[in-house]
Amino acid sequence: MNDNTVKETAAEAAGTRKKRTAPAEAGKAASAPEKSAKTAKRAHADAAPQKAEAVKKARAPRRKKAARTGPVKILFAAYEAAPFIKTGGLGDVAGSLPGAIAGIGGDIRVIMPKFSGIPEQYRAQMTHVTDFTVELGWRRQYCGIETLTLNGLVCYFIDNEFYFARESPYGYGDDGERVAFFSKAVLESLSRIPGFFPDILHLNDWHTALAAPLLRSWQFAGRPGYDAVRTVFTVHNLKFQGRFNGMCIGDLLGLSHEEAASLGLVYGDDVNFMRGALSMADRLTVVSPSYAEEVCTDFYGENTQDIYRSRRGVLSGILNGIDPALYDPATDEALPFRYSAADPGNKKAVKAALQREIGLNADPDAPLAVVVSRLTEQKGLDLILCVLGEILESGIQLAVLGIGEERYENAFRLAALGSGGRMSAMITFSDPLSRRFYGGADMALVPSLFEPCGLSQMIAMRYGALPVVRETGGLRDSVRPYNRYTGEGTGFSFANFNAHELLATMREAARLFREEKEVWKSLTAQAMAADFSWKTSAEAYMRLYNELLASSN
Repeated sequence: MNDNTVKETAAEAAGTRKKRTAPAEAGKAASAPEKSAKTAKRAHADAAPQKAEAVKKARAPRRKKAARTGPVKILFAAYEAAPFIKTGGLGDVAGSLPGAIAGIGGDIRVIMPKFSGIPEQYRAQMTHVTDFTVELGWRRQYCGIETLTLNGLVCYFIDNEFYFARESPYGYGDDGERVAFFSKAVLESLSRIPGFFPDILHLNDWHTALAAPLLRSWQFAGRPGYDAVRTVFTVHNLKFQGRFNGMCIGDLLGLSHEEAASLGLVYGDDVNFMRGALSMADRLTVVSPSYAEEVCTDFYGENTQDIYRSRRGVLSGILNGIDPALYDPATDEALPFRYSAADPGNKKAVKAALQREIGLNADPDAPLAVVVSRLTEQKGLDLILCVLGEILESGIQLAVLGIGEERYENAFRLAALGSGGRMSAMITFSDPLSRRFYGGADMALVPSLFEPCGLSQMIAMRYGALPVVRETGGLRDSVRPYNRYTGEGTGFSFANFNAHELLATMREAARLFREEKEVWKSLTAQAMAADFSWKTSAEAYMRLYNELLASSN
């Protein structure tokens, strides 16, 4: 993530078929930017009549698709996907959801960049499908398609070493160009993948957003089969929208300002990739039903609420899931002892082992609350720090695991040093340690300012750690707050972004832990039984795909 050195220069990227790099003419074009403006201007003038006619077609009512036979065909485009490469939640979703959709009958395939960081065990299995040239403004860039099948799922990889042979997927000055290339390459690939032409193109976050408006632009409208393709656009992180200087409209996308505006790509003086998808995709989804309501408001909308409000009729919220086999305390080798909902006895031993491991006082009667999170403002950490002294004085132990903003790292470190064994701050990240945190915890704190979906609360419940959450986004949708009258619930929640509401909720949870052990036992059993498998999410997406195709016929 920290090394911004491009491993292959533009000259090195112009190479042979064997290396799957850009052809020589792409290198020449990239090395002669002084010619680009004149060349692009002449090309734009020569193509003007063609563009005008294509734009007219694109804005006309779309052709209805011929009656479909067999399962719905979906091409799932994402910039990262586990186990190939993952930096966050998007990688988890793209690595799990397509397989779950395939498991219930969808003919789904994944397409992503062929990053150099993909482990060699997968790269060695890839075979070459085809290659072609992608026009990106005045540039002509090589594009190869490689494929492999993993666990029955066909995956395609867009190959161009100039753009993708780098230390990490993100963090470079030309990220806008790299993402534009990927989006356009995905569209070009639709007619070049043998034996598969999708009914649905499912796009994810700003890295693939451009494909939705470009599909309806003069560049692709009218191509055989393209007008019948329907698009679904899912936002996982609304903060990152792909906003760049407006000069990219012509130089990178090859569009006139007028057409870019008609496709929703213009925002002030800039181009905004995500707004284009929000404006042009046939269906919009976010990753929880509550977040679908929130993005229409000024507080949560990140300057896209105008589009969401105007397109409420095509907006859905579908909760993400987790792999229950991956997070199972009955089989998890990261835990020193195994336990299950049916036989939870060893959870106390896991808690005692965690207390020893991270330097907490060995006290089985002290409720242990954990935070497993990126240490950022979004996660509501200011609420915890505001009442941290009162939390510890209430006899609650606190353990923090994560990395992030320096101010939070330092604040938790300092607090732990003076806590007398009541608090531990592990400023690192380790997947095995995170599992021991969940396994040993009585409570998991997720007091987020906003949370589109959230996975921490779902994982915590699998391990019998009751979540304490703020009622926002996916937290509200996934955690049923304890009802003292009916005994129902899988955790605890509070409504307002207020530190003392968090404190009061934690104190009530601690009281139940100490004084009403049978209630606590019942709540943990209910939490561990909650179903957050991807099958539920997959079924919701399949309904969406089928409804979209039915409305198009």
